[in-house]
Order: sequence, then structure tokens, then C-alpha cells
Amino acid sequence: MIGNTGNEQVRPMKPLILSLLAVAASAFAQTTPMPIQDGQIIPLWAGTAPGQQGTDDKDIPTITVYLPRTTPVGMSAVIVCPGGGYSGLAMNHEGRQVANFLNSQGIAAFVLKYRLGPKYHHPVELGDAQRAIRMLRAHSADWHIATDRIGIMGFSAGGHLAMSASTHFDAGQASAADPIDRVGSRPDFSVLGYPVISLVEPWTHQGSKTNLLGQDADPELAKSLSGEQAVTKETPPTFIFQTNADTTVPAENATYYYLALRKAGIPAEMHIFEKGPHGLGLAMDDPAISEWSKLLTNWLRVHAIIK
Repeated sequence: MIGNTGNEQVRPMKPLILSLLAVAASAFAQTTPMPIQDGQIIPLWAGTAPGQQGTDDKDIPTITVYLPRTTPVGMSAVIVCPGGGYSGLAMNHEGRQVANFLNSQGIAAFVLKYRLGPKYHHPVELGDAQRAIRMLRAHSADWHIATDRIGIMGFSAGGHLAMSASTHFDAGQASAADPIDRVGSRPDFSVLGYPVISLVEPWTHQGSKTNLLGQDADPELAKSLSGEQAVTKETPPTFIFQTNADTTVPAENATYYYLALRKAGIPAEMHIFEKGPHGLGLAMDDPAISEWSKLLTNWLRVHAIIK
């Protein structure tokens, strides 16, 4: 124990020693068991997040835990990315309500509060989503999660973030000091609701593009974050739903992404409903469009994500 002995004055520890102790404490915290509880809010980083510009709530990315009634070992899990044009978050109808629906299917849900523009730009948002995936995978044993059934789900701009995480990922860094960074960030499946996909075509949602990339976006960066051009053979199986009447994020976004998935041989299913505005969430007040969640349930069964 470090402290006074008699009247001896304690000397401040050298910065290097303090730094080493901080690293050791952080590593210990991240490798010890970390059980979760329903409703718990967990910061994605134990300390300062990469690129963090302040200490307000909006500067600290988190996941909020929503658990089903029973939590058997080997649960499927989904990270939910609410939309909001990369400037806000629809945490109720594209977050909490969706998480509750997933819980009803026996799936653990984690609603992601990612950082937003115009204060934060790419790659911060994508980094937050990737970190959430890594966190679930790193703590899969503690949280009773199957490591090969971790999905990501997003709506509108949150759909763009979920798509980006599905087309930009890595296997982790084996030598990383942080154990969470040692695991992969590829989601095992993705679910996209009326997603922003392209950042280069006429049908892109310009507000999302500006908030994510800034006013003078690099054309090559915008191209790399356009889903219709980013799909590879490693992109995970994907479920998409959209409405034809959506004028905010036109159906061309979803359609061209589906065609890119089809061309790459990725299992994919898409449903375009004739009527319905943008931002429906579960559409619980519309008996016709609310059928999308039942179609999703069937798709999840086909892929053995639920029984």
C-alpha cells in the first residue's frame, strides 16, 4: 500500500508510474466479469472515447440494455441504431420500442447512442457502432450472447450507420492493449428500415450526408460510404423494409443496396410497402405496414437467429 510512514512526506508518483497504473486498472476492469441488467446504460469506453470533444451527455457514446424475460446462454443480440439525420436520435419509436419488440422474440437488444454532427463527423459515428459490436462480442460469455448471432439494426440515418458497419469492419487487433479491441467488428446480420444508403446519388438524404461528412465532403469518402458501392462478399445477410411513398429517403436507396447484395451473392430480403411516410418505426398504428415486423420474424427464423 502506498501512503505515509510516520511523519514522512509522501512524494507524488512520477507520471510514467501513474500512467502504467491507469492502464493496468483499465485492463483489469475490462477483463473482469461484467454482468448486465435490464435498463442499464453502459459507456462504450471506460475513459475518454476516441475523438471525444467534451464531457456532456452527447459527447459520451453508450448502449442501453434491454433484456428479454429470460436470458439463456446463447441468446441472439441486436444493436439498435435510431435515426435522426445524424443530428438527432429517435430514441423512442426507433430505439426503445424496437428493443421491446426484439425482446418479445427472445433477443437481447442494445440501443446505441452514437455521437452526432455537426459536432462529430465520420469516422466517429462508425467507430461508435463498431465499438458496440466489439463490446457485445467481448462480453458474450458474461451477457449470455452467442458470438455468431450479433446483429445490427438501424432506421433512416441509423440505417446508414448499420449499413456502414456491415460493409466496413475488421477482425480486431490481436495485440491491442484493450481486450475489446481484440475482437472483430463484423455484425452477423443486419436489419435496415428505410435506410439512407447512397451519399453520391441524386436520391441521397443531403442532410444526413452534410451532418456526417461536413459541408465540403471528399467525393471519394462519400463514395466509400455509399452502400450500393461498398458491398463485398463478406457483407452479412440483410433484411430491408421501405415504403414507396417515402419522399424523405426515397426507395432507390434500399433498392440499389438490395441489388448490390444480390449481385454479391449475399442472402437478402426486401419488402417495399406502397403507402406510408418516412420514419415509421414499428408502424404500430398502421395494420398494413406493421406487418413488416412479422416478416422480419420469419426471416430471423429462416436464418436460425430465433427459433
